[in-house]
Amino acid sequence: MSSEHDTAEPTPDRPVPGGFDERLARLITIYYAGERKRPGYARLAREISEKTGRAISGTYLWELATGRKRNVTLHQVGVLADFFGVPTDYFVDDEVAARVDAQLQLAAALRDTRVRNLALRADGLSPATLDALLTMVNEARKVQNLPVDDSAGPPPNEGGPGA
Repeated sequence: MSSEHDTAEPTPDRPVPGGFDERLARLITIYYAGERKRPGYARLAREISEKTGRAISGTYLWELATGRKRNVTLHQVGVLADFFGVPTDYFVDDEVAARVDAQLQLAAALRDTRVRNLALRADGLSPATLDALLTMVNEARKVQNLPVDDSAGPPPNEGGPGA
C-alpha cells in the first residue's frame, strides 16, 4: 500500500512534487522517519484521532495517500494539518508546500545527532570558513550521488569570491 512517491525529495527543478496524495505520503514518511518501518494506516488513524480528537479512518487515509480518493473535505484537511503540524494550505498551495517541505527537511536532518553537532560546531566560524565547509559538503554529496543545492551559496558581498 505504499506509494512510489513516499521517498520523493524536493529538487530545484521540481520543488513540490505531485498533489495531495504525494504531500500526505511525504508527511507520513517524514513524521515517522525515526521508525524502522512506517506504521500502517490503521495505527496512523488511531494516532490522529488520539492527538486531534477528530476521527479519520485508516482506509480513508490509505485512499488519500495513494491517490485513490481525491475528494477530501476541508474538515479532513484540517485534521491532517493539525496532526502533522502544517498549515492547511500545505495541501493545496505549491508555495506554502515548498516552504514547509524545506522546513521539514531541515527538521528531519537535525534529528541526526551528527548533523546537529556539525551545525552547532560551525556556529561562530567566519563566512569564508563556512563557505569552504559548504563546498566540502557539496563535493561529498556529489561523491555519494546525492542532490546538491548550489543555491545555498553565500549572499552577494558576504564572504564570496571578490568580497
